[in-house]
Amino acid sequence: MIQFFSYWMPAVLWAMLISYFSTDSFSFAKTSSFFDPVFQWLFPAISMEGREWIHIVLRKLGHWTEFFIFALFLARGFRSSSRTSLRIRWALWTLLIIGLYAGADEIHQLYVISRTGSFKDSLLDFFGGTCAVLILYVQSKNRIGGEQR
Repeated sequence: MIQFFSYWMPAVLWAMLISYFSTDSFSFAKTSSFFDPVFQWLFPAISMEGREWIHIVLRKLGHWTEFFIFALFLARGFRSSSRTSLRIRWALWTLLIIGLYAGADEIHQLYVISRTGSFKDSLLDFFGGTCAVLILYVQSKNRIGGEQR
């Protein structure tokens, strides 16, 4: 039982963090109040539109990154299974959960006044998770002398 929690707790905690990032605390306006002065200090000659563009890019990279990491944690949990059927299908299970959670995350944002849910953001989330799965899959196939999963 302890081994189960040690493999799956990071994924559960990361999912909770993703949900927290979907709250009002991380709305564009709130993160703007943090990033705008930083960008102004780092890039004093850049226009307000330029700072806003950088902010948008960082937020989109955040979507990709948080689901990339989530996929790594999910794959870690699935790959720890001693059941051969799960070990063979860890990539598909990880992608399924990433897709469902990305959709649920954007639906959640529809109900937060300061946020908007976006199908494009859920695709970006899914792309981040897919990149992680592809990297892990290629690594597992290229492992020399190790167990193929």
